[in-house]
Amino acid sequence: MKSINKLLVAPILILFASYGIADEIHPGKEKSETCTGCHAIPGYNNVYPTYKVPKLAGQHSDYIVSALKAYQKEERVHKTMHANAIALSDKDINDIAKYFELLK
Repeated sequence: MKSINKLLVAPILILFASYGIADEIHPGKEKSETCTGCHAIPGYNNVYPTYKVPKLAGQHSDYIVSALKAYQKEERVHKTMHANAIALSDKDINDIAKYFELLK
């Protein structure tokens, strides 16, 4: 009976542990660390020029992808965002967008 309990308990523990580390291993987490410096602060405005900085947690990934690509092409004008977006690959952008979409 003890060996059956061990067989049942181990997968359950692994399952619960994986929920706690899911966002720790998401490929967009590390790639988005620069973004969170501004976009994770509720009500944040950057100083000059003054823009309201949107919170990205929970934002639809398609919107984030579209915005980052527009900053890359300078269709959206913001020097800091252009400087951050220009170095991102399409995979980086998709990883970042999916990560923020998962957050609440």
